[in-house]
Amino acid sequence: MNDDAGASFLEEGWRRLAGRSLWASAVKSLAIVAGVVAGLLRFLTGLDWPIGGIVAVCAAAAALVVSAVVAYDVARLRTTRWRLTRERLELRSGITLRRHRSIPLDRVRSVNLRADPVARVFGLTVVKVGTGEHAAEGTELVLDPLTRHEAESLRRTLLRQDERPADGDGPLAELRWSWIRYAPLSLWSFTGAALVLGALYKGLDSFGAKRLATEAADGLWDWVTARPLVAVPLILAVNLAVGALGAVLLFAESWGRYRLEREPGRLRLHRGLLTTRSLTLEERRLRGVEISEPLLLRLGGGARVKTIATGLGKADEHETEDAAALTPPLPRALAWSLATKIANTPAPADAPWPTAGGLGMGALVPHPAAARRRRIVRALVTVAVLAAAAGLASWLLPWQWSRAAVWAVPTLALPFGMWLAVESARSLGHALGRRHLVTRQGAVVRSTIALDRRGVSGWTITESYFQRRGGLLTVSAATAAGKGHYDVVDVDRGDGLELAARAVPGLLEPFLVREKK
Repeated sequence: MNDDAGASFLEEGWRRLAGRSLWASAVKSLAIVAGVVAGLLRFLTGLDWPIGGIVAVCAAAAALVVSAVVAYDVARLRTTRWRLTRERLELRSGITLRRHRSIPLDRVRSVNLRADPVARVFGLTVVKVGTGEHAAEGTELVLDPLTRHEAESLRRTLLRQDERPADGDGPLAELRWSWIRYAPLSLWSFTGAALVLGALYKGLDSFGAKRLATEAADGLWDWVTARPLVAVPLILAVNLAVGALGAVLLFAESWGRYRLEREPGRLRLHRGLLTTRSLTLEERRLRGVEISEPLLLRLGGGARVKTIATGLGKADEHETEDAAALTPPLPRALAWSLATKIANTPAPADAPWPTAGGLGMGALVPHPAAARRRRIVRALVTVAVLAAAAGLASWLLPWQWSRAAVWAVPTLALPFGMWLAVESARSLGHALGRRHLVTRQGAVVRSTIALDRRGVSGWTITESYFQRRGGLLTVSAATAAGKGHYDVVDVDRGDGLELAARAVPGLLEPFLVREKK
């Protein structure tokens, strides 16, 4: 241990969680109280109860809910203890089923601090200690909650970090509010209004106002059918405006006060306006980076940087953000520059933005014409199946207008499918850098993966019947980080095997038979 906090943790032995959690639980229970009171109001109003009786019952129910939540939290705090030794971090918990968790300190790979608005008011923080394995396997140790000071001291102690700042000229990246222009370039902009209306309808239903919501929906439908030329464009515009506003607000809450900095031997990400999030990762556990470019964001010139690291394959079940995201949507050139700094990975020489240079990767190698042909044939077969289905439907349907309408599906699918096939083929590429295996694929979401060759533990070679006919195969690099495997799709058979052999010398060589020249 290298600070006074670490020594104090060792001296005190088994410790309790923060007692302020009781106040935070009481405040959070008010959300449950609101739902219970709404249900009681709806039920008792239907029974024609007097106002005084309704108020008394609702007050009693509210007090009962708050008391039950606080009582449970008291039991949880009384049965939970944790301690830090020179070798391990241990946690004992459980009210009816006792559990004893223990993590060796040399296996600690990430420390995640999270505080929602209520926890911040009471100076509390949830600490999640990751061991580098997938969170779904239950390998995270969670201290919920500690005081803010305890959490920060424990983070530094677990990561063997003192108070000295890292050498360098400043953070790797800080939030620029001009990036918020990329927030609407997502599917949220098109679905946000529908989600808001669904939540509003559910809320009105819980308060007994379902009839009001139904009458409003019927009135809106009558207006749309009476003036479709005015109503439809207006509804689409409102939907887009509400969705864009929701995306902007979500960006501001999730990425406000964003800061990515390099500490000695690790990266630290801090973000969040209302709910603060702080993630610390050891750099030696990183296995690469990913440049993600969804279609709308790509058309707007933006991209996101994600990390490929052990233990960050999935987000928590209650979170919507990608746990591996290192940046918000930001300009493509800046994304590549940041990825280069993090993973020592250069940009491709054929990229339409500044290259990092000097790291020896070169241009991405395009995949053969057979890869494009496969995608075009696949698109044409899909359109043919849709056309056959449309023909059958037009023969069976009794209405004249519906017979013509079903043909809109294959008619629209043909240009979209062809674009998807050509764009998907154009995105294919791979390269072998000084330290990284680089692969790119995807049309709707184009991803460029730079995988550290030292993190590749094995290879999977896949060759379907149609790939064999085209002289193609798929090479998958297995790794303990991220998704677990990363593919070089539809590469030439000879190029793919040679790429795997050169990426990790000696791993695939015993299984290769080279032709004698």
